[in-house]
Amino acid sequence: MELKDKLVSSFFAFEDHLEDASPIHDIRNEAIKTFEQKGFPTKKEEAWKYTSLNSVLKHDYSLFPKTENTIEYKDIKPYLIHDIDSYKIIFIDGKYSSHLSQTTHDGIDVCLMSAALAKPKYRLVIENYFNKAATKDSLPSLNTAFSSEGAYIHIPKNKLVEKPIQIVHFSTGNEAALMLQPRNLIVVDENSHVQIIERHQSLTDNPVLTNSVTEIFANKRAIADYYKIQNDNQNASLIDNTFIKQKQESHVSVHTFSFGGKLTRNNLNFYQNGERIDSTLKGITIIGDKQHVDHNTLVHHIEPNCESHQDYKGIFGDSATGVFNGQVVVEKEAQKTNAYQSNNNILVSDKATINSKPQLEIFADDVKCSHGCTIGQLDESAMFYMRSRGIPEKEARALLMYAFSNNVLNSVKIPEIKQRITKLIAKKLGVNIGFDL
Repeated sequence: MELKDKLVSSFFAFEDHLEDASPIHDIRNEAIKTFEQKGFPTKKEEAWKYTSLNSVLKHDYSLFPKTENTIEYKDIKPYLIHDIDSYKIIFIDGKYSSHLSQTTHDGIDVCLMSAALAKPKYRLVIENYFNKAATKDSLPSLNTAFSSEGAYIHIPKNKLVEKPIQIVHFSTGNEAALMLQPRNLIVVDENSHVQIIERHQSLTDNPVLTNSVTEIFANKRAIADYYKIQNDNQNASLIDNTFIKQKQESHVSVHTFSFGGKLTRNNLNFYQNGERIDSTLKGITIIGDKQHVDHNTLVHHIEPNCESHQDYKGIFGDSATGVFNGQVVVEKEAQKTNAYQSNNNILVSDKATINSKPQLEIFADDVKCSHGCTIGQLDESAMFYMRSRGIPEKEARALLMYAFSNNVLNSVKIPEIKQRITKLIAKKLGVNIGFDL
């Protein structure tokens, strides 16, 4: 049985175990119809022209793992940013782990999607926000149909969340192959500020396919900083769908660090609904072997006097493949828009490839919009200069590549994340850079 057919037939068994009174009962049913009609995306679709899912759809994935896990804190500690005090929401094989999580909080709602869906006190937020930003494309619809577990975070008005929130999904490998579909809903009310770190991590080499959806709503003057660390095992694939709606004077930044995994597809969509909004999208990709990373971004400028800044750096070795498809849409009413987009790539192997497609659709006449794309190799004159100063070739190459990506790191607001990413970059480049930031 093909995976699509297995998912559609399994949906009815999934629904049977849920209450008909669920506030998203009808939404789930409409979503599975959408997925059944559209199926998995193929390279015939323009947005998926350079990314094929065939290699990751061939496995016989378990959709509802039944085995109990015996994961302890020592097993997951290396993957947490444990240098900082933080709230921790830990999922093991798609199920919330209470003994590994730390969600004690003061004045904020941090709980599970399943709990939020079941409790009347959260119903108004669910009705106002759930599935209001996600598109009706096939993969977000598939996630919506099976929405059950994930993180629900609601930051009330005028609240500065003092500690970052870590959301980490682990897969144990107890299943021969596993498909996960976590769903996160994050609402940041007026004048509030939150920092969130997200990671998906396999603990074995068994195949894992994660189809994740995160909806973020930043209300007036809200600030949200989101960090995605993608450094999974070689048999793990991630389709990450993130949808962000912003209201006036809000600031949202998303940093995506893609170093591991077999296939990674990041669909990142910003919708600006108000004036004086700032949206920041930055990323560093360093991959080799036959890895594939695809960044597909959209910033939709709807009202005037707003800004967006995109800066993605890629380093590709061996037979790795990178894709960047960045779209900026400026509506007629969005005068005085300042939109910047940059995608710079280094190929360190003759077999590595990058497909870059920046897109600007501008319908306003008083705007400042720019985009740029570069694809090349390391600067040989800089290499010669460093070698002439006694720096070995391997270290010289690593330092140049680190410097190439450093301006993205400079915008990271949590020092401990900057240190962790610096170490991951050094490990990917095979050197000891010799300093922390």
